[in-house]
Amino acid sequence: MLQITGKTCLTGLLGSPVAHSISPLMHNFSFEKLGINWVYLCFDVKEDGLKEAVQGLRALQVKGFNLTMPNKNKILEYLDELSPAARLIGAVNTVENRDGRLIGHNTDGVGFMQSVREQGIRMEGETMTLLGMGGAATAICAQAALDQVGTIHVFARSGSRHRLRMEGLQKALAKETACTIEFHDLEEPRELREALTKSRLLVNATSVGMAPDTQKCLIPDNSFLHEELAVADIIYNPWKTKLLCLAEQAGCKAFNGYSMLIWQGAEAFRIWTGQEMPVDQVRTYLKRQ
Repeated sequence: MLQITGKTCLTGLLGSPVAHSISPLMHNFSFEKLGINWVYLCFDVKEDGLKEAVQGLRALQVKGFNLTMPNKNKILEYLDELSPAARLIGAVNTVENRDGRLIGHNTDGVGFMQSVREQGIRMEGETMTLLGMGGAATAICAQAALDQVGTIHVFARSGSRHRLRMEGLQKALAKETACTIEFHDLEEPRELREALTKSRLLVNATSVGMAPDTQKCLIPDNSFLHEELAVADIIYNPWKTKLLCLAEQAGCKAFNGYSMLIWQGAEAFRIWTGQEMPVDQVRTYLKRQ
């Protein structure tokens, strides 16, 4: 059992809500297994309290922390440096304290694409439909392009406040990859149906369908889906969202954000500690909880 001492170092998660997060279980188990005298805690912090929270964590000399909704974009204002991926994406989910300098990273995209590969899905040269333009969506879009996805159709509400950042990402990725990124309004069901007809993978990268509003879904009905389409939802609470239920009804391979969470966490763990998270043992441990 992890023993808290005068030398125990702090890491944690800032977001709202965070009470449902399995990140403390995952990281604290890994710290104990590898003999690292650190602890990971959750802090319910909204955007309006983020500045003060970061100032406090900096003063406490924490080793690092994660960000979840709604803080992945706002955190940029309070950091000293960004990794190349975080600068490209314009969102941060992992902060490293390197000798007093807070450095922002983004591990969401890496974690998501690893979860896709775990499902046996090869996306090189394929078409993907992505729902959302927020921090997670931007990270997934960037990593998918870097991993040689051929075309990405991005759907969001008209007037999305994230549109300008996503357009900047589109231009940056055009210089580095051969991926084509096209933007669409979610209010245009005909365009959505057409994009899904061409797609190998559909990803919900929004919070729509997350508990407690579990009956919400951005896909009107399962007639928009087809058996050759894989469907991913980055939400894992509930375990099976309405979108994933529709996907199963349509005969699609469907999976939630659980593996993405583990793999993005494993990358954050490596950034902080310089060691590899014991992922297989973490999975076994979490199943028992």
